[in-house]
Amino acid sequence: MGRMPKYNAKVDANEKDIISALRKIGADVERIGRPVDLLVGYRARNFLIEVKTGDNKPHHSRNKDQTEWIKGWKGQVRVVFTPEEAIELVTHAYDDRF
Repeated sequence: MGRMPKYNAKVDANEKDIISALRKIGADVERIGRPVDLLVGYRARNFLIEVKTGDNKPHHSRNKDQTEWIKGWKGQVRVVFTPEEAIELVTHAYDDRF
């Protein structure tokens, strides 16, 4: 996909809680920071997860480079706002809705 774009190093306030919740259910979590926040492994599946705070929900507050990268990525990228959403994402990965 070419060169990696630059992103803000800002960590969303809820990221620590989301990482903790995912690890409590047995997921492996790596904070990669770019192009998205987290790489998560759970039950032989991998997830690219972008963490956003609730006050960013209407527009996801992504910068232009990140928005373009996500649009161009041929795999899955999910945005989560709460620990509950992150857990639901990885535990329901085998459902058709994800």
